[in-house]
Amino acid sequence: MRRLLIPVLATLLCTAQAAPTQTSPASPQQIYGPLFEAVQRDKLFADGKSFADAVPRGDPSAIVADYRRVMPQGDALRAFVLRHFDVPGEEAASPSRSLRGHIAALWPQLTRPALTPPPGSSALALPAPYVVPGGRFREIYYWDSYFTMLGLKADGRQDLIDSMLTDFESLIDRYGFIPNGTRTYYLGRSQPPFFALMAELGTSDAPAAARHLKALRAEHAFWMRGADELGRSAADRRVVRMPDGALLNRYWDDRPGPRDESWAEDVSTARESNRPAADIYRHLRAGAESGWDFSSRWLDDPKRLSTIRTTDIVPVDLNSLLWSLERAIAKRCAAAKDAPCARQFTSLATARSRAIDRWLWLGQDGRYADWDIKSGKATPVLSAATLFPLFVGLANRQQAEAVARTTRAQLLGPGGLRTSRIASGQQWDSPNGWAPLQWVAVEGLARTGHDALAKDIARRWIGTVGAAYRETGKMLEKYDVEERKPGGGGEYPLQDGFGWTNGVTRALIARWPDLDPDATAPVATQR
Repeated sequence: MRRLLIPVLATLLCTAQAAPTQTSPASPQQIYGPLFEAVQRDKLFADGKSFADAVPRGDPSAIVADYRRVMPQGDALRAFVLRHFDVPGEEAASPSRSLRGHIAALWPQLTRPALTPPPGSSALALPAPYVVPGGRFREIYYWDSYFTMLGLKADGRQDLIDSMLTDFESLIDRYGFIPNGTRTYYLGRSQPPFFALMAELGTSDAPAAARHLKALRAEHAFWMRGADELGRSAADRRVVRMPDGALLNRYWDDRPGPRDESWAEDVSTARESNRPAADIYRHLRAGAESGWDFSSRWLDDPKRLSTIRTTDIVPVDLNSLLWSLERAIAKRCAAAKDAPCARQFTSLATARSRAIDRWLWLGQDGRYADWDIKSGKATPVLSAATLFPLFVGLANRQQAEAVARTTRAQLLGPGGLRTSRIASGQQWDSPNGWAPLQWVAVEGLARTGHDALAKDIARRWIGTVGAAYRETGKMLEKYDVEERKPGGGGEYPLQDGFGWTNGVTRALIARWPDLDPDATAPVATQR
């Protein structure tokens, strides 16, 4: 038997040695490289074997290229993987709620009941239900709410619009103004004054009109405090005397010191500056009142927050909104047959319009600018704030034409309107785009006859929001309009929810239903 086995074994050995060698198939780690490492490093799945056994739904090289382009993280990375792979034990990403359906479903999640804070809480009482932005923003915010209301209007939630107006009137009655947000630590500052525009969205009847007018006049008085005490070419609180004696406004905060909600950050910023800490804190607080916290608009050096000097800047967006407020008060006073009030506020609006044209309009550059009190000239920063005069109806035809050209040439990004052209690392600069600025641009351009550009901005923005929603299942606070992905920068992580993104996106779809992405695009499952 042994004699028979030996030739057989020898034959087998020779056959094995003669067999052609084959290249070993690449492992998932070798195929997916940085994507594989990110998934396993972040422990995206409880069992590391899950992704190692995943089956791709498309060409692996295309998946890796898409990953390198987007570089998603956190929830976005998970959504990316589940969109491109069948992962054992994991629910596959599949079409679920439409974008419009998701926004409608978010309103109840973001709605809070009337609030009576417990003792020791920093929250301010509110008499009626309200909508919060979401994420770390757990209270009502002033200028956010106007853009949220646009979506509520489109979704038929007049009840919430009216209850939020009740809350804002209550705040004005108690504090004389609408604070940044409903926390005790926000009572030193407001935000861009949109209440006049909010009131236009509310239920219109005689009692409501009387309440709105009273609140609007009180808000105007808040912004103009100190005007009577100004000397020639001086500034007091939020009021600035321009070189020709005209009055314009700036952002401010009546309280000193670092902000309660960003105490450590403000102390650190002050330490990096060679100026008095008290000055830095005031500029930081004023920057927070602007809503653009923070932006190269307020910085001497766009790369260094410690060079901030917000109170030295006369902003075009603020003064455009105050012109709109003065016009709204004049109109409402006329409707109430209060002729002296109508004449007074018409005169104030006319004077402000002339001052904006003289000091904030740069005809040679085709843009509106902020004014630097210290240097006595316009600032060099081109930002989306240039569109506010168009938004409120202040710009004439030639000015609107020039701003439209500038917008098309310099502010139109692949995914929507750029905030500025400066990549400062601050969140209110490039590459971020923000929902409120998209609406200001779209509305301003449309009302001045630039409908095609307005719709183009809306199309790009909705595409960006829709793409991120398909990736993450979420609506986000801001977006990168260069790479068409979730935004970044600033003092805190990217937030989802998100009130004004929901509102503006829903309002734009209501305006142009053909831009609704749900007819053709799949949607990621919310997780």
